[in-house]
Amino acid sequence: MAKKYIFITGGVVSSLGKGITSASLGLLLMSYGLKISLVKIDPYINVDPGTMNPYQHGEVYVLDDGAETDLDLGHYERFTGLTLSRKNNFTTGQVYYTVITKERKGDYLGKTVQVIPHITDEIKKRIKEAGKDKDVLIVEIGGTIGDIEGLPFLEAIRQMRYDVGKDNCLYIHLTLVPYIKVAGELKTKPTQHSVKELQSIGISPDIIVCRSEKRLTNEAKEKIAMFCNVEKEAVINAVDVDTVYEIPLRFKKEKLDELVLKKLGLEPKKEQDLSQWQEMVESIKKPKDSVSIAFVGKYVGLKESYKSLIEAFIHSGASMNIKVNLKWIEAEELEETEPDKLLGDVDGILVPGGFGLRGIEGKIKAIQYARENKIPFLGICLGMQAAAVEFARHVVGLKNAHSEEFDKNAEHKVIHLAKRWEKDGQIIERDENTDKGGTMRLGAYPCIIAPSTLAHKIYNKKKISERHRHRYEFNNDYKELFKKHGLVISGESPDKEFVEIIEIKEHPFFIGVQFHPEFKSRPLNPHPVIKSFVEKSYESKRAKAEN
Repeated sequence: MAKKYIFITGGVVSSLGKGITSASLGLLLMSYGLKISLVKIDPYINVDPGTMNPYQHGEVYVLDDGAETDLDLGHYERFTGLTLSRKNNFTTGQVYYTVITKERKGDYLGKTVQVIPHITDEIKKRIKEAGKDKDVLIVEIGGTIGDIEGLPFLEAIRQMRYDVGKDNCLYIHLTLVPYIKVAGELKTKPTQHSVKELQSIGISPDIIVCRSEKRLTNEAKEKIAMFCNVEKEAVINAVDVDTVYEIPLRFKKEKLDELVLKKLGLEPKKEQDLSQWQEMVESIKKPKDSVSIAFVGKYVGLKESYKSLIEAFIHSGASMNIKVNLKWIEAEELEETEPDKLLGDVDGILVPGGFGLRGIEGKIKAIQYARENKIPFLGICLGMQAAAVEFARHVVGLKNAHSEEFDKNAEHKVIHLAKRWEKDGQIIERDENTDKGGTMRLGAYPCIIAPSTLAHKIYNKKKISERHRHRYEFNNDYKELFKKHGLVISGESPDKEFVEIIEIKEHPFFIGVQFHPEFKSRPLNPHPVIKSFVEKSYESKRAKAEN
């Protein structure tokens, strides 16, 4: 059980930035030497976001242990550098599933199972488990105050103050203070209503963080403090910024970290030093140059679907003091257009992951264009698989080559369902007659890098570990044939069952990875594959300018 708990709720509207607020506060507390962890509670009934459409949910963020989680876990890991696990994210679906399973087994000894105490007890149990051996646990409650599905969680965190004592529990409420342009005024009434809603269920916020387009006036702060029953110093302004990585520095200026330490009676364990973070933010805000990269995806209508990848490009650009301009290209549009029209002005081409047949031929077309025109290329997950199909068709000459996922009748299934699968530490054999077996390869797996390859130059090590989220993989039956035609298998699982990295030697930079490198990129430690791709794309830009 953690020594102290901070609960972060949101009001007025959704998507205000509770996740960024939680992550920023986590970074600030860690900078004092405190041991922290974070939890995201999602009120939806899905067990996890793994089956949800990206347009519904945004990115599914995968952890080392294979948990499919909310994208806020990505913010937590990026800001704090922590490696989280499945205990750091849970949903209504998981809570009810656990309670109903216990009821069916007779664990409640015939009692009537109710929201209070059985559901709320399960919620509190999970929160306390996540906070084991930590100085502070930050808990973010998804959704908005007033949502019916969030009520059991709010009741559980209300009870937590009684369980752990009021000195060990802090409530932070994030609200919107809209600016009415016509009146030229910031309006505090929505915040007052949101706090009143929270108070009606027994929770009085200790700190109110106000998201706004413009800085709060002294008058607005006083008004919120008076009507929401908090001290004026506990009204924190979260004004819009150029980059989310600036938010911890803004909170520092507002003295949020000092206020939290004071209210929880916490003593810093070391002197705070945010200089590296400050330098990184300055690099993002004032880049010396830029590079253009085509982002050939199938969910470009909702860029949140690629959140970690977007952030990974920001990290790599900041480390080089350049801005990475992503040119968003809908893969389906490329199927009907000459590639030169959409790709002729870029310095690098990225084909990210995804599921389903839609847009696959557009991705293959982009890869062919990158290969033939010697444009730096990076393929991730489905992007790597599409690169294998493109190579099979246009270099090896296997005209009827495709992924088994998209064409069961293809003569050459160069991408197929694996015959063996490892899930939760167990080997699962695929049933060839029913196509049943392990359905998804999730989480961190080891990969052995071949010497004298681009991959080895990038990582400069023999063994790596990367996170996966996919069903289909490279068909090993084609390994030797592909090698004869110049495809390099530069990364494989230790038992050589799974191809992890492919590359082409006769190309300035052409690499495909089966894993998702973006999940391990951090602001102060960009992922080497993505950083190398950005560096090569920038070199390509400069070479074109010189010519």
